Amino acid sequence: MHRTPAAGPPGPSPAAPRTDTASAPARHPRALEPVTAILIVLLSVLGALIGIVLITSLGVSPNTAVIGALVAMLVGRIPVGALVKMRSLHRQNLVQSAISGSTFAAANSLMTPIAVPFALGRTDLVWPMLGGATIGLAVDSWVLYRVFDSKLLPATNAWPAGIAAAETIKAGDSGGKKAVVLGASAVVGLLGALMKIPTSAAGVAFLGNVWALLMFGIGLLVAQYAPTVLDVNLSAEYVPHGLMIGAGLVALAQAGMLMRNRGGNKQQPEVAAAAADAADDGTPELTVGSTRLRRGLLEGVVLFTAGAVVVAIAGGLIGGMSVPGLIGWVLLAGAAALVHQLIVGLAAMHSGWFPAFAVTLIVLIVGLFLSIPTVPLALLVGYTASTGPAFADLGYDFKAGWLLRRDAVPWQPYEIAGRREQYIAQVLGFAVALGVVALAWHAFFTDGKVPPVSKVYVTTITSGLDPHTMTTLLLWAIPGALIQLIGGSSRQLGVLLATGLLVATANAGWMVLGALAVRYGYTRWRRRGVRTAEERIRRDEQSDTDMSLVGAGLIAGSSLNDISKLTKAF
Repeated sequence: MHRTPAAGPPGPSPAAPRTDTASAPARHPRALEPVTAILIVLLSVLGALIGIVLITSLGVSPNTAVIGALVAMLVGRIPVGALVKMRSLHRQNLVQSAISGSTFAAANSLMTPIAVPFALGRTDLVWPMLGGATIGLAVDSWVLYRVFDSKLLPATNAWPAGIAAAETIKAGDSGGKKAVVLGASAVVGLLGALMKIPTSAAGVAFLGNVWALLMFGIGLLVAQYAPTVLDVNLSAEYVPHGLMIGAGLVALAQAGMLMRNRGGNKQQPEVAAAAADAADDGTPELTVGSTRLRRGLLEGVVLFTAGAVVVAIAGGLIGGMSVPGLIGWVLLAGAAALVHQLIVGLAAMHSGWFPAFAVTLIVLIVGLFLSIPTVPLALLVGYTASTGPAFADLGYDFKAGWLLRRDAVPWQPYEIAGRREQYIAQVLGFAVALGVVALAWHAFFTDGKVPPVSKVYVTTITSGLDPHTMTTLLLWAIPGALIQLIGGSSRQLGVLLATGLLVATANAGWMVLGALAVRYGYTRWRRRGVRTAEERIRRDEQSDTDMSLVGAGLIAGSSLNDISKLTKAF
């Protein structure tokens, strides 16, 4: 069975799950097996510490999935008793899922939100905010677990960091030509990153949706050259934010369309293998159909809103706000958390970059426009910021697992079981991250080590809103909405254009567009002499596989450079 994206040009994802060869055990390894669980806890502590140190000192949160995979491989090479079990690709996948989850959870989902009330001078609200952020993190990951591999977030889409993790694990297991290509690409990625060249951007361009990445690259270039060519700082004028608002609203509407049940079939009950659930919309290739997609997103709305109620109570908002104002705050917080989650997830799925800071800033600006008081607004911003990054990271990890499990027989039950174990591994990593943050935040914050992005949020809250800003946002929301509408849900053109404008990494646009040109040229070269449509498809799949391996190496090398920044941080 071959799976391709529902629309748009074929993505670079390797071949779809096969059901004709048996290469996986009948039972997926469990995350709570003693050896696996111990390694998960130890590496999750390391990941959480790495995330905290880098987010508070340099303002970045590295992807530690490749590090986790490498450590698990090395442990599996130790010929001592139960350690040999770690030679399993699937156990290595569980470990890398946990360490990457703990890194993003500690840095983005927990440390950044609780730093907002601290930087505001309300240290009494740090613990309530930590409770709210924990709820946001938990719901964030639960919703992704429920809706991954649906029409909204299909496994066949890029999820670039997931491909990098999977290819690293496979190359370490098989060696040979793949290992050489991946290793050489990783060296290039590392050296480029050391020289301040955004090699990860080129790696992403070898993996993602061509149309989405084309808009992403254009956005990066426009953001880089607008200040010198047009004498306009687009970010300072909130142009990208306006585009993201328009594109985000259309993206939500498109997500709602995908939730519809074609043919009017009644809602299916839960099915262990998810086959019946997927079949209700005529797409049996997907493990999550429209019924479960709809249910998962509705669960997200309810749980995020319930979490907002907890934050309101713990943060002392009851009594300090009118009843209508409090109800409006709770509804806005629940909706903002879900919107933030989906926009960040869609951008990460296509481009490997997620504009979490920018989308949270949009929520902040909306709060200022609605004249929400300072403390409720700070809690709203912190709660919103807790969602998104873990959602994206879990998507990367599920993509890696999906690639590693695609030869299992029978495939679907094994895939569902493996995804469940990955979720358990990440929840364990989240728990470790929560413990580390709870113990470490006071020492870091009192030493002046507060995430830079949290300081920006507080500065914006205290300085207020320029009336001209809202006009700009509304004006630029129109082209953002139109571009997103034209591209459709499979390409996310508006969201990716706005993401490029917001990320604005120097020279990353050239790397993205240059890599897309190389990818196109290589595909054309592989087609030389082709006479039949079947042969062309086979050549295109092979060129996508080759490009995916190179892209994975570039991303892995860049990730290693992120980890090396620890020395600078210390």
